[in-house]
Amino acid sequence: MNLELQRIVDTMAARVGRPALIEDRRHRVVVYSEHTGTMDDVRRTSILRRHTTPEVISWFRDIGIMKARAPVRTPACPELDLLPRLCVPIVHRDLLLGFVWFIDVEGGMSDADIDVVTRATGDLSFALYRENLLGELASQREAEAARTLLADNPETRDEVARSLLADGVVTFDGPATAVVAQLVPARGQVLDEVAWIALEQVLVATRRWIGVHEALHLLRHDQGVLLIRGGQVAGRPSAEAAAGYLSEALEAAIRNLASVARVVVGVGAPRPRLADAVHSYDEALQSVRVGVRLAGLGRIVAWADLGVYRTLSQMDGRHLDVAGVHPGLHRLLGDEANQALLETLEAYLDLAGNAHATAERLRLHRTTLYYRLHRVEQLAETDLKDGNERLCLHLALKLARLSGQYGPGS
Repeated sequence: MNLELQRIVDTMAARVGRPALIEDRRHRVVVYSEHTGTMDDVRRTSILRRHTTPEVISWFRDIGIMKARAPVRTPACPELDLLPRLCVPIVHRDLLLGFVWFIDVEGGMSDADIDVVTRATGDLSFALYRENLLGELASQREAEAARTLLADNPETRDEVARSLLADGVVTFDGPATAVVAQLVPARGQVLDEVAWIALEQVLVATRRWIGVHEALHLLRHDQGVLLIRGGQVAGRPSAEAAAGYLSEALEAAIRNLASVARVVVGVGAPRPRLADAVHSYDEALQSVRVGVRLAGLGRIVAWADLGVYRTLSQMDGRHLDVAGVHPGLHRLLGDEANQALLETLEAYLDLAGNAHATAERLRLHRTTLYYRLHRVEQLAETDLKDGNERLCLHLALKLARLSGQYGPGS
């Protein structure tokens, strides 16, 4: 914590007679004074988590605080357990650096109090600018190191891994696993800055939960990435546990964000060294891509559990399509009236041709099941007694799912 910022905020709070809290422009808590008097849930949560929640950020931004260059009074919001506030923007050469926040029930802060705070923002702007600059440089160095670990050149990755060890960013080399989180936008929506802030907050929180020296994190393209150090070591969360924590925290963070529909988290297979984590990252990335297309796989998709999709996800559609794998099945896909037949065929093949188990899963009479399978044979010009035909049909169905040509409502 910056001692100069702490001194300024303590002095300011004492002069106006009420607690103050400073956030940077990304709504991360930088410093706050001793709190006495009225406190709402938003202030309490901000101090405990060191950042403001996405729904509160969105609410304040809708009011217009990002464009403010003078003190702004914000109203209460009972739904968020948010009391009225005075927000004083901290600006350096017209660059918004952050905000000073005061809980201000019944507009108790006088013009003289506001003038005291406004005059103090000059010193605050210089101090916060230096604090932001140092923090951004440190985080950029670490993010660049994590990004380089995902590069193609193995010598470069080895050098970065050695540098991270020497600088104490990670404690020791050994098994490493990649976890990738993807925010899926709602239909017709584009992910906004609040969604990206939520993703970054959860990445940081998950890294702290794992142990700051046991993981690296970065935002890459439109995903969040964690490179998790260590294998199955007693007392240390596994990559699967970290993926679960990350998924649940993201679900909570985006619950009230209209731009986000759902979250998918992919988990790669572990690799023996940190410098080899790029291969785990490739697997986690492919797992996420499959999970985005196939919502039925759930929020967490592990490379180890993908089965045939491990192969299909790595194949270019130009080299493998449904018609090429099984032309007869491709004809069935072209007619929505065949949906029930396709679902029945997929269940039958998933259950290794076990008619009894298929009828139970689909809650069908055995006569209905056999009728549907016979219709598939007729329309697709195939023979379900032929093992090669069954293999091609099964592969074509999974490929159709992955490409979006087939997606039963179940």
